[in-house]
Amino acid sequence: MAQPLAAFTPRRAGLVVAALAAAAGALTLNHDLVGVFYDDGLYAGIAVALAHGLGYVHPHLPGAPAVVHYPPLYPLFLTPLFGAFSLPVAAYLAKLANLALAALGAGLIAWHATRARLLGDQVPAWLAPVVVAAAAIAIPVLAVQAVLFSEPLFGVLLATAVIFGDAAPPRLSPAAGAALAGAAAALALLTRSIGIAAGAGIVVFLLATRRAPRQVALAAATPVALAALGWGLWLLRHRGGIDPALALNYGSYFETVRQAGLGVFWPATRDLLRPLGDLTLGLVAWPALYYAFAAAAIAVGGYGVYLLLRRSSIGWTLVFYFLILAVWPFPSDRFLWAVLPWLGLVWTAGAAALWRRERLRLAVFVLAAVLLAGYGVVEARGFAGRWWGTTAHRISANFGELLPWLATLPTGAVLATDDEALVWLYTGRPSVPLYVYGYHGRSETRPSPAEHRAYLERQGVTHIVLSGFGGGSDVELDSLLGAFPGWLSVIHRWSGGRAVLRVSR
Repeated sequence: MAQPLAAFTPRRAGLVVAALAAAAGALTLNHDLVGVFYDDGLYAGIAVALAHGLGYVHPHLPGAPAVVHYPPLYPLFLTPLFGAFSLPVAAYLAKLANLALAALGAGLIAWHATRARLLGDQVPAWLAPVVVAAAAIAIPVLAVQAVLFSEPLFGVLLATAVIFGDAAPPRLSPAAGAALAGAAAALALLTRSIGIAAGAGIVVFLLATRRAPRQVALAAATPVALAALGWGLWLLRHRGGIDPALALNYGSYFETVRQAGLGVFWPATRDLLRPLGDLTLGLVAWPALYYAFAAAAIAVGGYGVYLLLRRSSIGWTLVFYFLILAVWPFPSDRFLWAVLPWLGLVWTAGAAALWRRERLRLAVFVLAAVLLAGYGVVEARGFAGRWWGTTAHRISANFGELLPWLATLPTGAVLATDDEALVWLYTGRPSVPLYVYGYHGRSETRPSPAEHRAYLERQGVTHIVLSGFGGGSDVELDSLLGAFPGWLSVIHRWSGGRAVLRVSR
């Protein structure tokens, strides 16, 4: 097996990995409702607004305030589909597009890792594409691309930025190659705000590692700076349109940082790599042993980052990427899945380098075997149980029962519900989140019943929809019912505690 794999050219490596990623991704295609994972409904709603000439706004919220939470590139990418086709058709075509983008991103990474020998000159050429393929078909990666999330587009743009940042095509000057790297990084920033890490990483790589002339680094920095400035000016101009109670869900990331503060650093850092442990160390049940293996894996990964700092701009990009996540109050899961192929390459580079040290060879073998076994079990169980879609299917089926009745409410009704963008997409009724929250450091805060009622009245809410128990909305609704008897009355019920309540005026 090793002999044919060793004969892989970079082009063949990229094509094979892209084909594998596409085949696995095809299994995730579905007809679930848009909005089951919240962000996907917001992206689709913004695309609908753009397609109908409403501007870059949240059309489901009363007053249609401007969008300041999500950069515009992914909604713009979706706009032609939601403008030309019905909602179900547009959603399915968008999922097909995500599948193609995910396959393209994996192929580009495998091609570049093989061509540039990112794992080291002494490592077999087949290993890099194998690592990228394994990461590209990981269950959580498939779950992300099964809905309308921006990660697949971000992955392609990040890979493109790294490729141009590492080595410009021979026919281009160094400054032109750097400018293309900066342009791709700028587009990554306009897809996901954390893309700023790519811009910073490429510039530092050119200056600190490649010792490039300043004009070359400036060529890379300029597109990123212009994109950041343009998006920042939009935020400053429009951030006041978001209700303060919605600041975490709909406000700019500056509001997130303001609420969380630097107190989030230690809790966020401590939990930063937990998703990777869940993916690879699930077979290690004894806590002491788990943390020992986790610490060893982190040390190997850290050494891999050190090596990649000298080989590729992805090294510095990941340094800035993790620095941002270290002051981020939200769970790191989706951020890690967006760069999982790169993380796999980084870890493998560190392990391959340590393997060449005779005294460490046994330790590296045991650690790699444990991680691979844990990953293999998750993959086997995940593919057998189709884990990438279980939660989405459940939420979709739940709202599939609720939506026909909700569509009978008066057109002037304003609903407070979970997955509010989903409800608007399928009923046309303005909808706001029922569950609202904030942060104080890493701790989540909730409004008092009086603050919650004031928010609902500011939004003009006429009906409250409880879509189920366990998401936090039920707790806040219970507080409202206890604090204001007679203000809310049940007008319809479903099984499982789901209900619609009318607001008394």
